[in-house]
Amino acid sequence: MTERITIIGSGPAGWTAAIYAARAELKPVVYEGAFNEENRQKGTLPLGQLSLTTEVENFPGFPSGDMTGYLDTSIEDSKRRYMAPHGKHGVSGPELMELMRQQAMNFGTRIVTDDIVDIDMSKRPFELTTLSGDKFTSHAIIIAAGARANYLGLPSEDRLKNMGVSACAVCDGALPRFRNHPVVVVGGGDSAMEEANFLTKFASVVYIIHRRDSFRASKIMAERVLSNHKIQVKWNSTVDEVLGDEKTGVTGVRIRSTVDASKTEDVPATGYFAAIGHTPNTDFLKGQLTTNAKGYVVWTTPQRTYTSVEGIFAAGDVADDYYRQAITAAGTGCMAALDAERWLAAQGIE
Repeated sequence: MTERITIIGSGPAGWTAAIYAARAELKPVVYEGAFNEENRQKGTLPLGQLSLTTEVENFPGFPSGDMTGYLDTSIEDSKRRYMAPHGKHGVSGPELMELMRQQAMNFGTRIVTDDIVDIDMSKRPFELTTLSGDKFTSHAIIIAAGARANYLGLPSEDRLKNMGVSACAVCDGALPRFRNHPVVVVGGGDSAMEEANFLTKFASVVYIIHRRDSFRASKIMAERVLSNHKIQVKWNSTVDEVLGDEKTGVTGVRIRSTVDASKTEDVPATGYFAAIGHTPNTDFLKGQLTTNAKGYVVWTTPQRTYTSVEGIFAAGDVADDYYRQAITAAGTGCMAALDAERWLAAQGIE
């Protein structure tokens, strides 16, 4: 059987695309990814980056409050049993993703817990290969594979994720654990400057840890940081370890001088923000779609989710190196589903 539409990815873009495609009677199938150690290490497990966050305060429609009863009746029991207890403060990342997943299922979306590892874009319909070795064909494809945050690779980073370790200040910076406390930002590019400036709205002080004696950020961004009295820069320094434990969360970082390796310093902080970039999850595309210099899939038509291959559309962070928010990803997921629906109709595929 040839699928009408296949959606690759299970973040806000993928599930929103599935909801719209299913309501249009396109009978979409979502490949949400495989539960395996490789995906865990890369941060690409099913449900996307949002499943790695705690409270979500900036997704419209989920104000602060106890949602226990709603969650109990909205998400299937088998999923609820494996989720962390509801925090009674709005919605968490995992909860929001499970709600999106359930909504897509309610409209008839089929879900496969496997990875797509190859697409033959030279064939029509397209031929897709899964990690488990299955092959199938699809008339249209929506790439919603997302992008993963880059970390330094320290064991302590991984151990304390969601307990003060984050890669998104806009997502997490306003949370109570960071308010009126010192936090650390690692990086020296424009992203690090933006994160640091944003965090000064909440933190008592923001320490930037940078391995060189000058920023690689644009001059205007660097000047903005250096003129902010709430930001202190630890020049010529690298992070040796994120300090803390599973009960308290992050309590600080241990940094080491790049000039004199014998010198270390413990910097107190309740938060650690990695701002060293993101990597789009496009390896499986094997260069068949046009990407920008950072590797993100390019939309070839303004305000449309078309890619360089007709019949393949892109949504969410895999095609967005600027906003990278759940709400913008969901919006482009809707756009991709509508674009795909209209393209299929124009091809006479119903």
